[in-house]
Amino acid sequence: MSTYVHHDLDVSAAKVVASGAPLYPAVDRDSAAPAITLKPNTSPASQAEREKIFADPGFGRFFTDNVVRAVWTKADGWHQAELVSGAASAGGLSMNALHYGQSIFEGLKAYRHADGGIYTFRPEANALRFQRSAHRLALPPVPTDLFIGAIEALVRQDQAWVPTDPDQSLYLRPLEFGSEDALGVRPSTHVTYVLMASPVGAYFPQGVKPVSVWLSDEYVRAAPGGTGEAKCAGNYASSLIAQAEATENNCDQVVWIDAIERKYIEEMGGMNMFFVYGSGSDARLVTPKLTGTLLPGVTRDSVLTLARDLGYQAEEGTITVEQWRDGCASGEITETFACGTAAVITPVGRVDSKNSGAWNIADGGSGELTMKLRAALVDIQTGKATDTHNWLHRIL
Repeated sequence: MSTYVHHDLDVSAAKVVASGAPLYPAVDRDSAAPAITLKPNTSPASQAEREKIFADPGFGRFFTDNVVRAVWTKADGWHQAELVSGAASAGGLSMNALHYGQSIFEGLKAYRHADGGIYTFRPEANALRFQRSAHRLALPPVPTDLFIGAIEALVRQDQAWVPTDPDQSLYLRPLEFGSEDALGVRPSTHVTYVLMASPVGAYFPQGVKPVSVWLSDEYVRAAPGGTGEAKCAGNYASSLIAQAEATENNCDQVVWIDAIERKYIEEMGGMNMFFVYGSGSDARLVTPKLTGTLLPGVTRDSVLTLARDLGYQAEEGTITVEQWRDGCASGEITETFACGTAAVITPVGRVDSKNSGAWNIADGGSGELTMKLRAALVDIQTGKATDTHNWLHRIL
């Protein structure tokens, strides 16, 4: 298992809540990581089958030959770590996660560079967030060495699944869930960790073009004291009805507002949002601050850093629906974009809603700074630009 440099995800703007307690309680990061036993699929997909998939991978439609999984029990801690065929079954119908939602996940990518090397982007930051999500859902934290070791083992075994097309990548999905086969509302005494991988193309079918968004006036994603900052399955299940409403209104994604005052912008779908004030060298970026109700995105943190590297003022703050609408009308807000692992950076061109009106962001096109930041981030991820922050983790 290779060594790596740990970089904490920057949550400096939201380290303290009203009570004065840390927003993210400390988790056990010193647990011994079990060695991963290799039991790979004995009938992997052929090169011809993979090439057919690579021609149109979509997002999350196909999976590689193998997965990595590990088991946790109170008596033995993390153990039985093994790389096995992806067809292997896990869990029964009475397991905790299916009934009580004790389930969390992560998302990151592996990229094949022009030199043939395969890299991931800031995996230790995803490991840290995964541990924080585990704490919130009363799950045992997966040790960082196991989290990254599983990625290394799976990508090495299934390296033929990492696309050579620079617009494609291998999406990695770590998953942890309560797998105790018994009914009863309590933390599961048997927990399973699984890592799976899927070759992917563009997250949005239309590619990097402005999306239209639906402002959710009726539904909320998270409330103070809830699970908004955790990447847990329930957050996504409860968002589906609002996403269906967005689709019915010819919008691509949902924008969520806060649960208390019902006016502050929080995030978009599974992505963080940025608002650009002004243009040119005087442009200023604002992203909603971390309050415990929205996800602390790894891409969000990276964009804040890259924007400052490029000489722009980038800050965390608040923005209301009214400020967004009026700022676009006056020309003060010139761009809006969303960011996340799957979509990277996606421009927002139009907003619609049931009760707050509809408006365009500038001319509805892709903003100059939006695309500049996207190019800067993608160039680092794909090895076209120098990684001055030591964000890349080489696997092969």
